[in-house]
Amino acid sequence: MVHLRKAEARGHFDHGWLNTYHTFSFGKYSDPAHMGFRALRVLNDDRVAPGKGFGAHGHRDMEIFTYVLEGGLAHNDSMGERHVLRPNEIQAMSAGTGVIHSEFNASNTDPVHLLQIWILPAVEDVPPSYRQFAYDPSEKRNRLRLLVGPDTNPSEPAAFIHQDARAYACVLDPGKTIEQPIAPGRHAWVHCAQGNMMLNGHAMKQGDGAALSDERAIQIATNGGHGEFLVIDLA
Repeated sequence: MVHLRKAEARGHFDHGWLNTYHTFSFGKYSDPAHMGFRALRVLNDDRVAPGKGFGAHGHRDMEIFTYVLEGGLAHNDSMGERHVLRPNEIQAMSAGTGVIHSEFNASNTDPVHLLQIWILPAVEDVPPSYRQFAYDPSEKRNRLRLLVGPDTNPSEPAAFIHQDARAYACVLDPGKTIEQPIAPGRHAWVHCAQGNMMLNGHAMKQGDGAALSDERAIQIATNGGHGEFLVIDLA
């Protein structure tokens, strides 16, 4: 079963410095029908104006990872981590017992476009932690590149999270198709980050999402041009 979440149906706020779309209820956007999917709680699609950003604020007991599509995002937190996150890098933070951080556009001239995903942890009150690493763009070309997961010794570098969930990224070339089995009893969320694609026969455009349950596999094909998407495998 595939349930589409169309881009235009998401919560939307344009604050001038921040143009944001919320796939699930977040902040001032509340929709009882869209409170999350399995352990996936937040999927925000943010465009931040040059030199602007989110001032210091706190989180706890949440697994948070960020995927930048364009530009650079400057991160600063109470653990002493200070980094700039760019495309073809992944950043993951386990908020655990509590962390304070800020996120600002690293450029004074160019916008930054990012996806921020929150996943509910399986355990609470863990020590906060941070992981960021880069990968070669070819690693997600026409294949699912693991970004985060619960494995302490993954098959390729990935950020650890405290939940039975794995997130993958892929950039699919025109005419290509990719298929990923879904284990019995598991579910998936697919987010079309850029371009157009076909998911199990359903057309998806930029910003569209889809929940998959009781499906044997994910099959994604391009639908004119390139497509970039995230797949989140969930218990």
